[in-house]
Amino acid sequence: MAGSAPGVVWRRLSRRAGTAAPVLLRQMFEPKSCTYTYLLGDRESREALLIDPVLETAARDARLVKELGLRLLYAVNTHCHADHITGSGLLRSLLPGCQSVISRLSGAQADLHLEDGDSIRFGRFALETRASPGHTPGCVTFVLNDHSMAFTGDALLIRGCGRTDFQQGCAKTLYHSVHEKIFTLPGDCLIYPAHDYHGLTVSTVEEERTLNPRLTLSCEEFVKVMDNLNLPKPLQIDIAVPANMRCGVQTPPS
Repeated sequence: MAGSAPGVVWRRLSRRAGTAAPVLLRQMFEPKSCTYTYLLGDRESREALLIDPVLETAARDARLVKELGLRLLYAVNTHCHADHITGSGLLRSLLPGCQSVISRLSGAQADLHLEDGDSIRFGRFALETRASPGHTPGCVTFVLNDHSMAFTGDALLIRGCGRTDFQQGCAKTLYHSVHEKIFTLPGDCLIYPAHDYHGLTVSTVEEERTLNPRLTLSCEEFVKVMDNLNLPKPLQIDIAVPANMRCGVQTPPS
């Protein structure tokens, strides 16, 4: 990981380490892009982080952090999103001390850059970074250090997955990322995606291993499906991608 800061550890933490009490978890929704933002915190130390914040709901997220008496260490992005502008930059202003975080392979600016295997600590807890490219080259999945939950960004959705037809996407790469980095987690590990378009909020590794209509196919069949989705261009891509390449260090709107 480039740079250093309190709360960032460089080694992979052992499973079940320091998780005697459950992590504080809040799942928030942004309706325009159907994005989930996740607040995770340690009730003892009051340290917390946000995963995939959205610009339009950053003030809401900051208010919740304050209401719960938490100290936000990081605004973390699973990748450089094409369908919304990250809230990382605004959160850095609203909650001084918060740092923006993204994978180094995203090519985006941030206060901290993650590599595969890095962990981000908040109190007694940590998120392990698992590179899961394919939707974009810089996609990562964040796994809680007891392997009870994984935040999969756009790599793995509930009964679906992220598209691979722009931002240097690759269907074959995504297939292997999901099978090797996510489906190898315990079957009861909870899957929390970055988006859902059908009102679903959470799944499990075992559900997606056995029920995901795309990722239960062979790799060859999966590539054919992904190459023929013919999806429309994301509405905000021309605005979102340039802004997100300045992830968390862009000047917040006045």
